[in-house]
Amino acid sequence: MKRPSFQFYPSDWLRDTALRTCSIGARGLWIDMICFMHEGNPYGHLKVADKVILPSNLARMVGETLEVVEGWLGELNHAGVFQVDEHGAIFSKRMIRDENLRQIRAAGGSKGGNPALTRSGKVNLKVIQEVKQNPTPSSSSSSSSSKNVHTPVGVSDDVWAEFISHRKTKKAKVTQLVVVVDGIAKEAALAGWTLEDALKEAIVRGWTSFKSDWVEKRTAPVANVALQKIKEDDLKAAPIPANIREKINQLRGVTYD
Repeated sequence: MKRPSFQFYPSDWLRDTALRTCSIGARGLWIDMICFMHEGNPYGHLKVADKVILPSNLARMVGETLEVVEGWLGELNHAGVFQVDEHGAIFSKRMIRDENLRQIRAAGGSKGGNPALTRSGKVNLKVIQEVKQNPTPSSSSSSSSSKNVHTPVGVSDDVWAEFISHRKTKKAKVTQLVVVVDGIAKEAALAGWTLEDALKEAIVRGWTSFKSDWVEKRTAPVANVALQKIKEDDLKAAPIPANIREKINQLRGVTYD
C-alpha cells in the first residue's frame, strides 16, 4: 500500500542554497514535482505507471504553459536540484535516500528490532531473559550520557535522535559525540554540505563519522558567487578623493574644462 504522506523538513527547504537561487515559480514547480515523485514508480522518480512525465505532460499537470515550465525546469537543472536517469526521467536523490532509510527501519521493526532475539521466526525467550537480567554498564551509561548531549544548531531533533541511535547500533561511543559532531561539521563545511545532511548521509551509508572526500562536493553556481563578491566589494569601496582622481586623469591624459 502506497503511503499517503512523506517527511518534509521545512528547515532543509529554507536553507537549501541551490534551491534558493531559483525563482519562486521554479520552487513552486519543484514542490509539485516532489508530490508527483512520491506517487512515482519507482519511488522518487517523475514517472506515472513506468512512463516518464515529459515537460509537456508536466505543464498540463500544473496548469502552466510549456514555455514557462521549461524555463523553471532549466533553473532547477542549472542549480542541480534534481537529476535525470538514463531513460530521461527526473528523480530526487534525497527522496530515494530517505525512502531506502525508511524501508530499512521498517524491516528492522518487523523483525523485532534485534535479530538476536529471534531464531527461525520464533522468539528466543532465553536471550530475552539474559538481556533483562544482565544489562551491560556500557548500554546504561550510553543512555544517560546521550541525554546530556544537546541537539546541534541547524539539526532537527528527529535526525539527531536517529544519529545517536545509529551510533549505538554501530557500538560507537556516545560520550564522544561532541567531538565527533564538531569534526563532522567541519568536514561537511569543506564539502559544502549542511551538518544535518551529513548526519543523514552517515546514517544511510552506515558511517559513524563523515569525511568531505567521501561525498560529492556541493558548490553554488560560479556566476552567483561572483555577483555576490562584486556586491560586497561595492559596499566596502570608498570614494576616490578629488585630488587623487585628478592625478589619475592627468596620467591618463584626460583633461576637464
